[in-house]
Amino acid sequence: MTISPDQILLWQWGPLHINATLAYTWLVMLLLTGGSWLITRRLRTGPDISRWQNLLEVLVTGLKDQIRDVSRQDPGQYLPFVGTLFIFIATANLLSLVPGYMPPTGSLSTTTALALCVLTAVPLYGVLHRGPIGYLRRYVQPTPLMLPFNLIGELSRTVALAVRLYGNIMSGTVIVGILISLTPFLFPIVMQLLGLLTGMIQAYIFAVLAMVYIASASSAQKGEP
Repeated sequence: MTISPDQILLWQWGPLHINATLAYTWLVMLLLTGGSWLITRRLRTGPDISRWQNLLEVLVTGLKDQIRDVSRQDPGQYLPFVGTLFIFIATANLLSLVPGYMPPTGSLSTTTALALCVLTAVPLYGVLHRGPIGYLRRYVQPTPLMLPFNLIGELSRTVALAVRLYGNIMSGTVIVGILISLTPFLFPIVMQLLGLLTGMIQAYIFAVLAMVYIASASSAQKGEP
């Protein structure tokens, strides 16, 4: 049974190859880029906006509210990064309804890349808001002896982000595959719908946790870790 899109090789020429993970990731990126261009090319104000623009405004407003609730800061500075994480993961998981499609989030390489983006964004936002010295000081609080433990904690939560998303998406794919082989009608449909719900929840959790880590590093209040 194929449980990861990494195992599906679509094209190879010498050492170069393209597997399903890359192909489906490019597909999601293409859909998001094309959809964004189509929706935003004719933006309007007033009551006569299109349904797609209305949906986009609801999504952006909801993301802003969530970011504001988590960070207690202006959401505009975090919206591009955190919003992109959520929309990419949610779209990648939503497309699992399409026959033959395997979500790239079911690949450990994809979830690791997303977690590394968060790992990079945390110190960048932290330095931007607190300055290099102010940000680095948090690693030696309350005592310099905590430096190795704080560094390990920073890395371990990044690993946890990647493994949590990968494990939930991959396990859903495996369960659906088993049920299809046993009962090829009702149960796979139910499990696929539950898997879709899980995928949306995981997209939300990933984005919220990323925002929590960034907000913790960006907090400029004196004495906060």
